[in-house]
Amino acid sequence: MQLQNRAWVRRFLAAAVAVLAVLALSACGGQNSVLSTDAGGAETSLTTSRVPWDYRLVEGTVGDLVGSDMTILPDNDLLPNDNNYATGDKIWVLQFMDAELTTDENQKNEVRLSSWTTLKSYPDQATAEKDLAELKVSVTTDVDLVGVYKTEYKGQTRNFAVLELPTGNRIKQPIDDARYTALKQAKTASVVLEEVHDFADYDLAYAKFRGWAN
Repeated sequence: MQLQNRAWVRRFLAAAVAVLAVLALSACGGQNSVLSTDAGGAETSLTTSRVPWDYRLVEGTVGDLVGSDMTILPDNDLLPNDNNYATGDKIWVLQFMDAELTTDENQKNEVRLSSWTTLKSYPDQATAEKDLAELKVSVTTDVDLVGVYKTEYKGQTRNFAVLELPTGNRIKQPIDDARYTALKQAKTASVVLEEVHDFADYDLAYAKFRGWAN
């Protein structure tokens, strides 16, 4: 009996150690900043964050009623039936997409977009448009100009401007010769931005370039 008890204790301790090891590895995987090694063997710092990316309105049809929920055709998305819709009713739904941004130490971004997620239903388009206008806001403002530069490709010269947006992300935009000359000595540039706000946490927003203000 003692031998059996000792064997059971050994198996229990081995299993406990394995579980602790898995938990330790899982905890490390939740970090936002990681170190990676490039092709030359040097370590580079990567920062990963998840940001709101886009919204859209889609017209749908109420399908099956499932308890207090309903399916939305044609994709059979499941939503609460808060407005007491009937099967066959035409409605509008708000869909959301977020993005995982990986930024290196040179402020270069790699973007991975999620699939569309259905968030909310509306009885008509006008009501849906009011919510959308608050989640995607157009703003005219001055942003930091990192610099402008020229490149040559197949005998043609190309001009670019690098901007740093209020949310910290940097973007590159092609520009013509006139804008290149105007921005060459500038420290800021006037632009039109689209602020995309998170549906659950409105203070979380991501700025996207939508054009030059002048």
